[in-house]
Amino acid sequence: MTGSLKRSVWRSGFSIDTMTALSPEPRRRLIVNADDFGQSQGINDGVIECHEHGVVTSASLMVRWPWAAAAAKYACRTSSLSVGLHLDLGEWIHRNGEWVPAYVVATPADPDLVRAEILSQFETFHRLMGCHPTHIDSHQHVHRQEPVRAVVAEIGSRLQVPIRDSSKAVTYVGKFYGQSRTGSVLDGVIAVDHLIGILRAVPAGATELGCHPGLRQDAPGMYVDQRDEEVRVLCDPRVRAAIQAEGIELISFRDISSASSVKSRRATT
Repeated sequence: MTGSLKRSVWRSGFSIDTMTALSPEPRRRLIVNADDFGQSQGINDGVIECHEHGVVTSASLMVRWPWAAAAAKYACRTSSLSVGLHLDLGEWIHRNGEWVPAYVVATPADPDLVRAEILSQFETFHRLMGCHPTHIDSHQHVHRQEPVRAVVAEIGSRLQVPIRDSSKAVTYVGKFYGQSRTGSVLDGVIAVDHLIGILRAVPAGATELGCHPGLRQDAPGMYVDQRDEEVRVLCDPRVRAAIQAEGIELISFRDISSASSVKSRRATT
């Protein structure tokens, strides 16, 4: 701060510390993102219900499943829902004390096959949606490990979109999930009071809250019964009231991606 500016500040009766104290705090911004969009008709209906009548603002599309086209059709005519790619390389379930594959699309032991499958799913997403994804994540978080991680990081950098747990622009929170890592039911987690507790702890900046809504219990895999409960909680008016009371701004990944694109254009001019 220059000497003249310092004198002006002191003459106005405010110290620099006072000015700092009066400066606005960083905003708390929340993305509520529904995974597994397109995996079943019931999941599609659950995501749509939570977007239209609840607090879901974004979804992650599984492009390999027969219901992906219907999910994409809805998203293309619903600009308020941003859609990312939920990479699907398989699913593993915990049975008799060990992890066994429910299905495998590409084994991580074959890096070339993994890369080819990832690129294929990005191409399918673009064909279904007519655009790039607003964000990237993956089924059972396989993108956190190599060789998937490196491929996803390369594509995310090129598209300038957030990658779950890898992008500094967004903090991921996965505490709204009704099972343990091995599939045991966690009582009291899929509940309004628990979700409101998560909301009260949302930090400054952008946060992604993951969720897995669905209806009619038609989802494949381990996580089935809790999906209907998620719909009920995410659509409960007390949740939206808590978001407003906490001064949290609901946003989507499209808001983050747009801001990143603007910054990139400024940096290159």
